[in-house]
Amino acid sequence: MNTEAQFRAVMKECRDVFVKKLHDYGAAWRILRIPSLTDQLYIKANRIRSLEMKGESKVGEGIRPEFIAIVNYSIIGLIQLEHGIAETPDDMTTDEAIAEYDRLAEDSLQLMLRKNHDYDEAWRGMRVSSYTDIILQKIFRTKQIEELGGATLISEGIDANYMDMMNYAVFGLIKLTFGE
Repeated sequence: MNTEAQFRAVMKECRDVFVKKLHDYGAAWRILRIPSLTDQLYIKANRIRSLEMKGESKVGEGIRPEFIAIVNYSIIGLIQLEHGIAETPDDMTTDEAIAEYDRLAEDSLQLMLRKNHDYDEAWRGMRVSSYTDIILQKIFRTKQIEELGGATLISEGIDANYMDMMNYAVFGLIKLTFGE
């Protein structure tokens, strides 16, 4: 199975979780401000790092669901950046939310394929724990950009950081699913 097929397979799993939660909760996430989404990403990435370092979970959930959550919260963040924050969760239908999810997942795939070409799939030689650390680093970068009100001098914006976090989480899921 090639990288694109592996990417699509793990994204299908992430999408399935997103759709089921959308059914259960609606688009309640539409009210979340960007810093709140960044904090959600922090909670998930920090938990992965904690589990990696401790080697055990006391609540029975492992690393895999947290990587899925990072993918999904990253996409939610991108939706929020594009559409703005809603006052109520009913401003986006289920079909609209899924269509946005699919569009952004495809954008992420295309970015990954372009970068894979230039970097020659270097991510395959990395450890899953390195993906966790890089995601955390990107979260801290994002928090700094938020503190600057988005006014960076040379760096990419919040959207690029969310996209990168999503792709590193997908790499983690690929390795956890298909092995080295």
